[in-house]
Amino acid sequence: MPPTYTPLDSVALQRDLAARAPALTVKVIEECGSTSTLLAERVAADPATPGGSVIACERQVAGRGRRGRVWMSEAGASLTFSLLWRFGGAARRGPALSGLSLAVAVAVAQSLEQMGLIGIALKWPNDLLYEGAKLGGILVEVSGPGIAIIGIGLNVQLPPGFAATLDRAVTDLAAMTGGRFVLPDRTTLLAGVLAGLAAAMERYDREGFAPFRAGWQVRHAHQGLHVSLLRDDQSVAAEGIATGVAEDGALLLRTAAGLQRIHSGEVSLR
Repeated sequence: MPPTYTPLDSVALQRDLAARAPALTVKVIEECGSTSTLLAERVAADPATPGGSVIACERQVAGRGRRGRVWMSEAGASLTFSLLWRFGGAARRGPALSGLSLAVAVAVAQSLEQMGLIGIALKWPNDLLYEGAKLGGILVEVSGPGIAIIGIGLNVQLPPGFAATLDRAVTDLAAMTGGRFVLPDRTTLLAGVLAGLAAAMERYDREGFAPFRAGWQVRHAHQGLHVSLLRDDQSVAAEGIATGVAEDGALLLRTAAGLQRIHSGEVSLR
């Protein structure tokens, strides 16, 4: 863990959110398998679990990413948390909350930018990048009509040598400061992201993905680039020029056969 590791301050966190996002209630725990799994179990045990419930975990040992990947975290090195949100407006009527993960990505990026962390790019459908390396990830799971569990992992200050153990390029928020300013502490970072998320989810509930589309487009990591769409077995399902996203969050891919709308798959530059 980082030498300056300080645990999340749950009291300060809830005090901050009481002023900025009173709909949220946060529980901080030391270690867990997956924050999203814990929230799903809570909803299963009590279907009346209120929207706005958040679980943040200092050390997550079995976090879930897309396509069965594991998102693990060491205490002090990252932020791993999940938010339960209940939609009752336009979003509830949409097909499986289409575009929600993209709206979440925009909200997280904007929240970090407000804290001075500039330069985040978004990889369809749910990764946050900085200078081409993975900074964070989002996994949205629909657990009932209008009910979403939004899991988020953000690298804050990775241990020395950690990146070399992975099969992909990763980075952290500390790298984004470039030594120009002091990175806010993790409690401040988490409070800022959660406050931004709460406001964004309220807007998403009223208006759907539409108001987030432009914000996603300007941060699109692969805009105008030739990409491949990979299936689960990593075979190429389609390839072409990435031209942005549609009003429902589908990736727009200009191929030899014309413009295609892609609703699932993994973008690769290979």
